[in-house]
Amino acid sequence: MSSLLDLAILGFLYEEPLHGYELRVRIARLSGHVRAVSHGTLYPAIKRLETAGLLTREAQPGTVAAPRHVLSLTEAGRAELQRNLREPAEPFITDENRWFVLLAFLRHLPDPGAQATVLRRRLAFLSEPSSYFYDGDTPLAADDVDDPFRKGVLLIARATSRAELEWLRSTLDELAAAAAAPRS
Repeated sequence: MSSLLDLAILGFLYEEPLHGYELRVRIARLSGHVRAVSHGTLYPAIKRLETAGLLTREAQPGTVAAPRHVLSLTEAGRAELQRNLREPAEPFITDENRWFVLLAFLRHLPDPGAQATVLRRRLAFLSEPSSYFYDGDTPLAADDVDDPFRKGVLLIARATSRAELEWLRSTLDELAAAAAAPRS
């Protein structure tokens, strides 16, 4: 499965059954302005997940006229979400938008060790030298470019990466401490 939309649908329905409109609003809020969710995108995805046995749709009387459909995850849908959280496809580690959607639902993975494994994959990715701009194969830093706009891109990316690296390391330490703590 492994699409951003599929993961968001499964993640929100893992939390509670929702009407299609409520699901669409939550996905739009999560993905923000980057990836607007249209009816023409959402409802075919819902239908595909329903056909795959990952969710069910139950009609309820509407408040005005038309029935509303409540969407719920099946056990297979819950298992699929767990699998996608435990073993995310590479784009969910390397693409910031996909990463944020994955991160929004990582709490649903009950094993702190499995959570840490995912976070370590992101940490390894962010620790590799990279840039939006290159001189041949050499990544360029903000100090290497004269263009103020490209410099802005690189400065913002560096600040964001530093904040995320700090958060990743801190969270990994917390997960390790929780795993090491005696259970009562």
